[in-house]
Amino acid sequence: MTSLTELVRSHTDLDAADVAWLQLLQADWQIIADLSFADLVLWLPDRGGAGFWAAGQMRPTTAPTAYVDDVIGTFVPVGRRPLLDQALEQGRLVREGDPEWRDEVPVRVETIPVRHGGRVIAVVARNTNLLGVRTPSRLELSYLQTAADLTRMIAAGHFPATGQRSDHADSPRVGDGFVRVDAEGKVVYASPNAQSVFRRLGLHGDLAGHRLVDLTRSLVPSRRRPDEETLSAVMGGRAHRDTEFSTDGVALIARSIPLRPEGEHIGALVLVRDVTDLRRRDRELITKDATIREIHHRVKNNLQTVAALLRLQARRIEAPEAKAALEEAVHRVGSIAIVHETLSQAVEEDVDFDEIADRLCGMVAEVTAMAGRVRIRRQGSFERLPSETATPLAMVLTEVLQNAVEHGYDADRSLQHRSPEPGDPEGEASGTITVEVARGDDRLEVAVVDDGRGLPDGFTLDGSTNLGLSIVRTLVESELGGRLTLGPADGGGTRAGIDLPVE
Repeated sequence: MTSLTELVRSHTDLDAADVAWLQLLQADWQIIADLSFADLVLWLPDRGGAGFWAAGQMRPTTAPTAYVDDVIGTFVPVGRRPLLDQALEQGRLVREGDPEWRDEVPVRVETIPVRHGGRVIAVVARNTNLLGVRTPSRLELSYLQTAADLTRMIAAGHFPATGQRSDHADSPRVGDGFVRVDAEGKVVYASPNAQSVFRRLGLHGDLAGHRLVDLTRSLVPSRRRPDEETLSAVMGGRAHRDTEFSTDGVALIARSIPLRPEGEHIGALVLVRDVTDLRRRDRELITKDATIREIHHRVKNNLQTVAALLRLQARRIEAPEAKAALEEAVHRVGSIAIVHETLSQAVEEDVDFDEIADRLCGMVAEVTAMAGRVRIRRQGSFERLPSETATPLAMVLTEVLQNAVEHGYDADRSLQHRSPEPGDPEGEASGTITVEVARGDDRLEVAVVDDGRGLPDGFTLDGSTNLGLSIVRTLVESELGGRLTLGPADGGGTRAGIDLPVE
């Protein structure tokens, strides 16, 4: 579907300030559609004066729609819809004309000029499905009167209001609870849903006749209210904004839209919503999130205990092969512990893997026999990865780095003869292992490249009996759904490549 910004750029001369004004209007126009019991369509005048482009559409939740299909992106030439032409040229609301018939449905069309900066920049068409019209109740009359006030404010350039947007998930809607207050902040009319909301707060009787701000102060303890200025501005209908307050058992969001169709403040529309269940679920999610982080923390502690026990056992064993096997197990357990430690500190269930990779590089460099003589560095970014990918990838990276250090370099002899690099110990050459990372839209490619002795003659990945490589291959292919390659690096040494899908 074509966006507002794209249509503006392609077909109109509207500037950035005009677009921002239209976006503010669209943030609030669900309220107008519901109050009007009508579909709203935003029409932008073509830069050449040839007609109008439909740039936005909103259906009501309170009445049947007048449009079966979406119209965004369609073009209407001048003369085909005279009401659009008149609203743009005359800068006034146009209601004349007989109903239109669409798919055997009579539709009444009204056009509202959208004024910004002293000029009309667009036209909103209000389309009412007349099959849904019946003798209006007091609720419906209050809705329609408020809708009429808001449309006159649009035509005069007084609506929308700059500041808070109401298109976030918790903002109250018309059906949640509708309250109309006069210029003094007294309740003129309150919908049944609004009555119910305030009765949950502790109100006995009707809302009508009460000053809404005074009533709210009497029902809500001061410690659970916003500051007095905010409370007075919102519940008194003087500011276009939201606020939230609660008692010990009920949480409420209120949204105020001041009404001044002719420029003078005549009252306000106050929408209220009971969000008690939402806040309870929010608290449950926070509790569950804290519990998950605590579990990761305890798993990390348990893994560190296992690693310490394996390290103690290795010290008591004299057989070199057994000692080496236990030390490798310590490294593997430690790599998993690092992932759980990171997850215990994260708010979400995915992690910044760059931090994990850097810690793994440091851990491998410190605990091997080549410590101080082999440098491990990272190029590129892993970005954020889900925990189910991070844990096996951490083990893979640890094994590949450990193999590169242990089998690529000789601890008993000097390394390849080449000039020392900055930071090398004086008079001693060093080896370098580079972790090269390339993150695409749906793939992650990691290469561990060393400048060591290279692979032995006749080596093949399929024919290798090395336990570390077997673990790596199983994790890459089975757990991560990727592919592992191992071969000579350009310029000497070895290159281990890991290619896997990511979301």
